Formats: sequence, structure tokens, C-alpha cells
Amino acid sequence: MSPIILILQLILFLLAFPIYVLNFLGIWDSIKKDLFSNLSDFANSSKELNVLEIGCGTGANFKFYPNGSRITCLDVNPNFQSYLSKSQMESDHIKFEGFVVASADNMTTVADASMDVVVCTLLACSLPDTPKMLEEVRRVLKPGGAFYFLEHVASTDDSSFISYLQKILNPTWSLCLDGCNLRKTTWKDLEQAKFSDLKLRHIQAPNVLMPITPHIVGYAIK
Repeated sequence: MSPIILILQLILFLLAFPIYVLNFLGIWDSIKKDLFSNLSDFANSSKELNVLEIGCGTGANFKFYPNGSRITCLDVNPNFQSYLSKSQMESDHIKFEGFVVASADNMTTVADASMDVVVCTLLACSLPDTPKMLEEVRRVLKPGGAFYFLEHVASTDDSSFISYLQKILNPTWSLCLDGCNLRKTTWKDLEQAKFSDLKLRHIQAPNVLMPITPHIVGYAIK
């Protein structure tokens, strides 16, 4: 491996180090356990829960899904399918329906009104068209289905130090971290997405990296 690649990998590791710390300490687990605590409420009449997870990564959310859930994973990168194998083996309480290669704003291979729940965590920051993604989410959800989200966002206080820091770092941050935008106002997109009900909270995540402290968490019902 070339020295340049090693140096770039080290830079990315240092930038993402707080996320590794959070995962190691299980802090995300606490937030997600609370977020997903009522997933079963959206099971269909046959007591099955059909879940579409957008940008599932390595399957970190699988352990929070109720027994018997039927999971479809969607990601724009086909290579992520191979990373899911370990999580699939460790998650025998759920059933895997398949892996769909598609972008979040163009999920045409997923049928209309086919999902009880759609899950998207820590992904909207890098999506170029969040409103379009939310249109697609509403399309694939069954009436009364729910969209669960956890995202880091722009600070709501434009005069705060965090907001100031986000504005300074954002161009370089986005360039280094695959388009991740520190200044996304995803809560506004959700408020305008025509869901019948929106349960949204602004939280300060227990994160050692100040620019991504502001988060939103909750779910929206079609």
C-alpha cells in the first residue's frame, strides 16, 4: 500500500475517531434503543414488520429490530453487501429479504406502499437531495407506516460557537468526508415532507467532536 494512501487513511481515522469512541462506549446504542423502542407498533395485520433500511452500512441497527422483522437493505454502493455478512450471522432474530442497489432519492425498484417502516440513520448529511429522498420514503411506506431517523444537523442557534465552527469547517469537512454537510437543516425538510405526524426532537449528542453535536432524532408517520 502506498504511503499516500496510508496517510489519507490516517487523516480520515483521526477525523472519524470520535465515532469509533462512541461505538466502543455504546453511546449510540442508548440513543438508538430509545428511538426504536416502539417499532413493533407499526407491524402489519399479520404481525410482520417489513423494514427498509437506507444506507445500512455494516448492519449496526439490526440488533434493535423486533424478532421476526423482515429486513430489506438499500445502498448505492454494491460493495457494502459483503460487509453485512457478519451482522446477518449475528442477527438470527430477523429475516433478510434482500439487498437493493439504489440511491436513496431514486428507489424505483422498491414497490409503492410495500414497507411498514423505513429507517435512515446518519446518512442525510451526505445526500444531495434530502426532499427527494423523503418523497421516495413516503412512496414506499404503507399508509400509517413510519420513517425513523437519527441525523446530525446544523446548529439551530446561528450565533453559537458551534454554528460558527460548522461554517468554518464545512467546506473542508465535506471534501474529506464524501460530501458530509455540517450545515444540513434536515428537520426543515421533514417538516415540509407532508407526513401526517412528526415526532422530532433536537438533542445534543454526547460527542467529543463539537461540530457534529447537534442532532435530530424521531419518526414520522405517513
